[in-house]
Amino acid sequence: MWGARLPAVQQTAQLSTAGLSVVLLASALGMVAGLQIGGRLARPEQLPRLLIWGAVALAFCLALLGQCRTLLSLLVGALAFGVAHGVLDVAANSSAVRCQHAYGRPIMASFHAAYSIGALGGATLTATTARAPHSVLFLTTGAVLAAVVLAAAPRTRALTGADQPRLAGHVRSCQSRSMVASGKLWLLGGLAAATLLGEGAAADWAAVHVHSLHGTTALSATAFALYSAAMALGRLTGDRLTAAFGAPAVVRAGAVLAAAGLATGVLAASVPLALIGWAVFGLGLSSTVPCLITAAGPGGPTAVARVSVTGYLGLMAGPALIGALASATTLPTALLLPVLLAAALAALAPRALENTTT
Repeated sequence: MWGARLPAVQQTAQLSTAGLSVVLLASALGMVAGLQIGGRLARPEQLPRLLIWGAVALAFCLALLGQCRTLLSLLVGALAFGVAHGVLDVAANSSAVRCQHAYGRPIMASFHAAYSIGALGGATLTATTARAPHSVLFLTTGAVLAAVVLAAAPRTRALTGADQPRLAGHVRSCQSRSMVASGKLWLLGGLAAATLLGEGAAADWAAVHVHSLHGTTALSATAFALYSAAMALGRLTGDRLTAAFGAPAVVRAGAVLAAAGLATGVLAASVPLALIGWAVFGLGLSSTVPCLITAAGPGGPTAVARVSVTGYLGLMAGPALIGALASATTLPTALLLPVLLAAALAALAPRALENTTT
């Protein structure tokens, strides 16, 4: 919702493009800081508390951002918004790893599917309330979300220690690798960065790519929607595939599919094939981040945070890097970068995800 209503935020605060960029940078820096803070605070017994108050803080910051009218206030609000987002991200992923261990089979992709569905829901709500002031929308949504989180707080607190009996043997068996070797963590983080660079490319460049092929504005806007819908669908089915074939095989096959799909869409120079290519790209990458987070899970919240931080660096840097490459060459040439990174993901996935357990 925040991203979709940025034009209204910019207009209300009378920000230049440079000013808006600084606000977005503050949010990104806040998130990196929040991921680091969350990694330090997210001890198993503290996870329910971090889930509750991280979500409440995120909702409060959304409401606060709607009331900001100056660059300074937006900078403070965006920084706080990013910190809350980062803390909640670590708490949610760390809790999901523990839930998956207790459940006894892969369910991580379903958690990430809920994230994708939430993003689609937020975008849909924003589109249907386009005429409402963003300040009212942010305030109302923030209040409702905070109320829902607090209403669910007793159930969330009850999760503390619920998975300990099932996890005890796993924790002991993983103690020798409890930190998850530093080299492997960097590899997982690098693959997360490559994947999220692709996600950033889809978010910022898919519509531009289709429009450059003379697609209409409406048709261009469907490119990212198709990508997001395909990613949500892939994540809803990803757990069954991971249980049946294992994480290395699923991620490798998905990466090959993603590379082939986007390469076809970029090189064919056809609007229909471009739309199909972006959808296939989303479907192929759908299970990657859930599997990478699962692989980092035995190292605890700190390992999850490190992989997340490295991954989000790719998400933040990717669109700008593609823009720079497009300026030096052409947009289709620049969009071959996510294709190459997907190919690298396919090659390195077996090594990064070997011995991954549920």
